[in-house]
Order: sequence, then structure tokens, then C-alpha cells
Amino acid sequence: MNRLASILSILALFLPFTNAALKIASALGVIEWTPEKLAKEDFYNGTVSIVNGGVPSLFSDSSVDLASNAETQALRNYASHKNLRIIYTVSEVAYRIVADKRKIKSLADLKGKHIGSVQGTSSGYFVQKMMESAGISTSQYTSVSGSQCLSEPCGDGTFPNMLAHGKADAIGFWEPTVELAARAIGSDNAIFFQNFTVYREIFNLHTTAEKLADKSKRAEIVAFLRALEKTLAVFRDQPDKVYARAAAALSPPMSTEIMKAVWPVHKWTGTVPEDLESVLSVEDSYVAKVDNRQPQSAATLKGMVDRSVLEEARAGM
Repeated sequence: MNRLASILSILALFLPFTNAALKIASALGVIEWTPEKLAKEDFYNGTVSIVNGGVPSLFSDSSVDLASNAETQALRNYASHKNLRIIYTVSEVAYRIVADKRKIKSLADLKGKHIGSVQGTSSGYFVQKMMESAGISTSQYTSVSGSQCLSEPCGDGTFPNMLAHGKADAIGFWEPTVELAARAIGSDNAIFFQNFTVYREIFNLHTTAEKLADKSKRAEIVAFLRALEKTLAVFRDQPDKVYARAAAALSPPMSTEIMKAVWPVHKWTGTVPEDLESVLSVEDSYVAKVDNRQPQSAATLKGMVDRSVLEEARAGM
């Protein structure tokens, strides 16, 4: 038995991540997190626990190793946690604004109207950028708050219900809420406004400098990125294999049919975009205003992005 224990101890030195446990905090009500669950189930050889949360979880719970969120939340947390690191972009999503085409023909028609979004999030920033692209400032429309809906029927207070009952003239949000809002007014009556170059959500995987400096923890993170790389290849090339599983992964679950409908809005990129630093620099002005602080410099924001983890993961594939 002593000899067996010795052999197992030696093997553990060479396989530091196989028996260790990664803890990931993700917003379990958004489509963008679902590759993490499938990577855990299909390609990762270690133990993974995924809990509801996001970037703030990295700093409220030291046991969290990775967290996923849109770039807006990264900027919010980096202002007070300079050890935050973006290491991987899971998805880039061309958000949509939906309105009733019987009343709204163009973005310009939304001047003076009520637009459903959540300020301080990617939703609020997206709406602001889209309206600015039409020459409309934030003082020329009213933002109204609501909540997401993942499956019909969408109840009071949800954005689809608000659009259907005239409490909002348009909705700018992530999926499937926008798709369900269109269906709430009748898909034939829906008009969408979307521009990937004006705004796209950059949904990232994050960790901390301390986690990356820990040799064994870094090995686990690198191994999980390799699993995500394989998962996203399936998401891109064989989506029929994952529609139902991704839909069931949400909390609460959504229908496979709705998932198929909104799938083309999502680009499962699996990279770190070349323009990420410049996007963060521009966007931080919005986040800083919402959070009542000064914008961070471009040089400071560059420190949040670490491409070395993905490079290491790909070198070993």
C-alpha cells in the first residue's frame, strides 16, 4: 500500500488538474454561458462546479476560479480590482432592438419614445450606441426598466409583456427576450434594428492574476480552455447537436425552437478579439458615468486583457 501511495503521489505531480475542482460563476439565465456546461460534460477531464454569479463572484468568493460576463461588468469590477483578467471570449453577440413596424419604421422614429433596457449593463450601452448612430442623444428618449423572459408566457414586468401592452415602444436587450418580444406583438409586426459594428456584446471568461500565478490552478484553467475550444467548434459547425442541451441548460430552461431562432445572433468566436482593448476604452466612459467615477485610461485597461492563457491552451492541442 505504501508503494501504491508513493506512485499515486508522483502521478499527481504530473497531472495537477485531473483531481482538482474548478469553480465557475456564470449568469445561468443567459445563452452565452451554455458552452461552459457542455465543455464540463463532454471534454473536461477534471471536476467543475458552475454556480450562478459573474465577475463580482471572483472577489466575493475566493473559491471561484473563473467567471463569465459581458464586457460591461468587467469594466465595472476592474475599476476597483486591477487583478481582474479577461482570458477568453466565448461569444460575440449582435444585440437587437425590436419595435412594432406599424408604429416604428426606423431608429429615428424612436426619438421621444420609451425604450426598454437595463441601464449600467450591456443592454443600456447597446441602446445608447444604437440611438447615437441615428443622431439621437440619451436626453431624446426615455429608458424604461423591465426584466428578461426565457419562455412564454412572459408575465407582467417582463420586456415582451411591456412591448405588447404599450409600456415600451421598443426593447433593446439580449436573447431570447427580444425574440419573445417580437412574438408577443406578432412576428409579422416586428421590425429589428441591429448593427454589429456599432455594438456587439463581447462575452468573456475571466479570472484573477493570482489564480494565473498559481501553477496548478493555471494548469486547470488552461485545460478548461482547451475543453471550451472543442465545445465551441461543435457550437459553430454542428449546432444541431447542442440546440436542445443548450436550451435545457438555462435557468429556467427555454424551448429548443426558440434557441434555434436566436442562434444566428450569436457568434461563437472562441478567441480574444484584436480590438478588445479599444472597445473597452470607449465603453468605459459609459460605465464610468453610470458608476459616478472617472474613466480609466487606455493604458490601464490594457492590463485587464491576458492572451497568454489562450496561447498556452492552443499550444497544447
